[in-house]
Amino acid sequence: MRLRTSIALLGAALLVFAVPPLIATDDGTDTGTQIPGLRFMVPNTPGGGYDITARTAAKNAEDAGLTHGVEVFNLPGAGGTVGLTRLVGEHGNGKLAMSMGLGVVGAVHTNKAPKTLADTTPIARLTEEQDIVVVAKDSPYKTIDQLLDAWRKNPGKLAVGGGSSPGGPDHLAPMLMARAAGIEPKSVNYVPFDGGGELLASILGNKVAFGVSGVGEYLDQIKSGELRLLAVTGPLRVPGLDAPTLREAGLDTDFTNWRGIVAPPGLSDAERDKLINLVTELHKSKQWKDSLKKNGWDDAFLTGDLFGDFLKEQDDEVDSVLKELGL
Repeated sequence: MRLRTSIALLGAALLVFAVPPLIATDDGTDTGTQIPGLRFMVPNTPGGGYDITARTAAKNAEDAGLTHGVEVFNLPGAGGTVGLTRLVGEHGNGKLAMSMGLGVVGAVHTNKAPKTLADTTPIARLTEEQDIVVVAKDSPYKTIDQLLDAWRKNPGKLAVGGGSSPGGPDHLAPMLMARAAGIEPKSVNYVPFDGGGELLASILGNKVAFGVSGVGEYLDQIKSGELRLLAVTGPLRVPGLDAPTLREAGLDTDFTNWRGIVAPPGLSDAERDKLINLVTELHKSKQWKDSLKKNGWDDAFLTGDLFGDFLKEQDDEVDSVLKELGL
């Protein structure tokens, strides 16, 4: 099963930029991009993919002169569903947005969250990103083949850590790896962490045998030699990184993650359009383009109702994959 096809690229045919008017709303009111007092919620701990995305977007928007004084704050818990519940409770607040992605989609299912992404206002999908398979620099596993051999012999002994709850990208990726390697997914010893920041300490401390996370989260540690990169999960190698794909390692699977922005329910058309205008202009900026390249993120821009349709497809697909894997 190609999860890139079934999850990460669902809605790819919709990757026509659905951009609302940049200058005026239906009543002719100037919308612009300045949103004084804008707050950007990160629903997991500092250092993870949502956190890096939010802080990068906020800084790029300010550096491009699109808005000023954006506050980024963390509200971790339950795979992002604590933040989601808070967001939905801020009905009509046009000065609040939340960084999110596939992990929150999965956490809603596995945590049986009282609120879902269908309760939010979709703003934009921003990026798509491969996951990576990494170990500490002193790990006995020098290659992905060595890791897979040991994993097949005793899947319960080798703990794999991920920065998302069951159902999220860092959980789905090793489950699909396991199935492709002939390992029963239910036998995998998956240890969830609330974001890549928490996961990193456990990888470096050898508390897990290997970790799975987004490529942009650990680039510094890979380049410094603290982490050893064994493989990337997408269909193609990542430029600048010396690591094979899962398919090159003999596993018939690949996987990519995505991240985006949602806002509270109950926004006026003008408030919704202003948030969409802001991210649309951010997407056009040199600052954001440079950040995509620096972090190894692929552009996956999609706004408004089209992003809402994509979220519904993702929700259905995650539910289907979890059931198929017996999880």
